[in-house]
Amino acid sequence: MGEVVNVIVAFAVIIFIFRWATSGGDTTEQRSAADTLGFRPKPVTQVMIDTISNMFPDIPVDNVRYDLLRTGSVELTSNKILERGFLDAPPPAYYTLFPRETTTARPATATSTARPTDKKTQETLISRYSLQDRVTRGEVVQEDKIGGKAVWEDSADKREASLRERKAQMILAARQCV
Repeated sequence: MGEVVNVIVAFAVIIFIFRWATSGGDTTEQRSAADTLGFRPKPVTQVMIDTISNMFPDIPVDNVRYDLLRTGSVELTSNKILERGFLDAPPPAYYTLFPRETTTARPATATSTARPTDKKTQETLISRYSLQDRVTRGEVVQEDKIGGKAVWEDSADKREASLRERKAQMILAARQCV
């Protein structure tokens, strides 16, 4: 009977030492995240999430973060989206570690903040290229001249004037189609 107790104690000590040696220095937060999610999460930065969200704005941010936690790679996540067209939704346990964002709006990009949303203050193509007088005259642009082949001019000023004229013709032609 004494030997059985010694064997059980020795076995418990060996298991304790083995678990201590193979723990790898994980913090309790990492272990709890791994236990909750069912896998060891990879480090994910906000830049990685923003990169995927900018490429695929229709994919929810939580799905992106969850997949990045699994793969740890922007490339693998983007390839998965391209191949399948979607990312798996995270399990309910995910939301205990990463609560849902209160706002669903994406961060504003530089282009959306640079332009005002008020229609009165927006600049039109007609005003940007000073085509008001040509519009009031009702100038008609022939289809064969629209965006025609450009001739290489001798000076930069002539090339710039040629480019401006072709832009003006395309804008006026677009107005005629509408």
